[in-house]
Amino acid sequence: MTGKSAVLFFNGPIITMEDGPAPEAVLAENGRIRDVGSFAKLSAAAPNASKKDLKGRTLLPSFLDPHSHFFQLALSLLQVSLAEIHSPEEMIRVIQGWIQKEKPKPGQWIIVRDFDQNRMPSGLRPTLAQLDQASSDYPMIIQHQSGHMGFFNSAALSLLQVTPQTPVPEGGTIEKKEGMLTGYMEENAFFQYQKKVPMPGPEEISDAFCRAQKIYASHGITTIQEGMLVEEMLPFYQILLDKNLLYLDLDAYAGTSSYPAVKAALPSHIRHYENHLKIAGMKIFLDGSPQGRTAWMRKPYEGTDFCGYPTMTDEAVLDAFLQAAEEKTQLLAHVNGDAAAAQYLRCLSQAEKKAPVLAELRPVIIHGQLMGKDQLIQAARLHTVISFFVAHVYHWGDTHIRNFGMERASRISPAASALQLGIPVTFHQDSPVIPPDMLETIWCAAVRRTRAGITLGKDEAISPEEALKSVTIRAAFQYGEEREKGSITPGKYADLIILDQNPLTVSPQDIPSIQVLETYKEGHCIWSA
Repeated sequence: MTGKSAVLFFNGPIITMEDGPAPEAVLAENGRIRDVGSFAKLSAAAPNASKKDLKGRTLLPSFLDPHSHFFQLALSLLQVSLAEIHSPEEMIRVIQGWIQKEKPKPGQWIIVRDFDQNRMPSGLRPTLAQLDQASSDYPMIIQHQSGHMGFFNSAALSLLQVTPQTPVPEGGTIEKKEGMLTGYMEENAFFQYQKKVPMPGPEEISDAFCRAQKIYASHGITTIQEGMLVEEMLPFYQILLDKNLLYLDLDAYAGTSSYPAVKAALPSHIRHYENHLKIAGMKIFLDGSPQGRTAWMRKPYEGTDFCGYPTMTDEAVLDAFLQAAEEKTQLLAHVNGDAAAAQYLRCLSQAEKKAPVLAELRPVIIHGQLMGKDQLIQAARLHTVISFFVAHVYHWGDTHIRNFGMERASRISPAASALQLGIPVTFHQDSPVIPPDMLETIWCAAVRRTRAGITLGKDEAISPEEALKSVTIRAAFQYGEEREKGSITPGKYADLIILDQNPLTVSPQDIPSIQVLETYKEGHCIWSA
């Protein structure tokens, strides 16, 4: 007997992401793909199934998000955005306007996001005086769009008890000029003080969790990621679970120091979905941001003798790999610069000799922006998955040309080279750094055009079909879920999307204009345009 939850999809192109001819129809039942084949065969097999006429629109497996920050995306919905700001005066006006509109309580923190000095005149950062002009009565933090640096106004610095004499954490910067604080911090220093900023209340964050999931679903994504779960987030994750708010699958990665506390707080979620949440592994940061010039490079940034810097010692990186091996869990590593990649590969090679199980746990390089060909060869030998932030080509490609010169900039996110070596390649948006727009990312991988219209690294462009694999079947492989997700085949979850056009037949130039019309999680429509 066919259950009431059976749905028969037909009358449109079907991209299964599997080899072989495309089927005429797909039958989903009880959350899974029951069968694929001819419309006549599936209609006879499930006469009571509800019919979903695609009307010429395209059905394909839903997207999996290989790396983002779900909690930070939710928080970003409660913050001031500087995404379209191009001068300090505009910044001050937007922040003051938000304060006048929202009327925060006395002492409430103002949290600002999406700052990028590359949009400012001459790439200048705001001064402490300008930060104080934007918000003199309220403590304020401004987060750089990369997430790796930011600013605090004087009221915030006072509350956080940061003075010119405050010790600087290793792998970080607290900037001073002429012995005075500027309000600017980088990497471990910024992270340390960012954690001390108060979180929103339970009702606010619950609403933000729901809104964030809608954003992912609107882009066709049904498996999402928490790319850095720290202890301070646990009360909010408990709210998420207690209120049963999750309807997308969420893979969370704890910081190595937080993992014991996360494991103790959420024991039934370790490497196993319960109420859609799985603690999938651990996460470390090895360097910073290429657009912020904190990525750790083998050669200096253009026009400087500065190479960026590491955030961890080799000993700490090796310990992290061995901790992951002991827990038999996956380790993600934020790696942008090629010096950071060298450290990652050096330490992974040592760790795999001591703990061969690491190769089976599918260690992941997140970003891998500036890896050299020599490093890709080594990464393939060490059984590494690489998740490229390939949309950097469009969003910051012109900045990378200024920072690295054309030759090095052309090699960012070397997807074609990595695939040729047999490396499982996935793509992500690192949301909330940019929206989780998978179709834009597929276009970036296929066309590799900057905002200024420059084709950046034509040899590293890949076909739309290969790009689709990087956000479906290969993304499922990254999570160890290739038997459950990533393609339309009997037995897998009925996680599906309907697009208004076929990304494999339109011109690659037109892929960003394709619209997600409906998103299905386990056979149920969870979002519709």
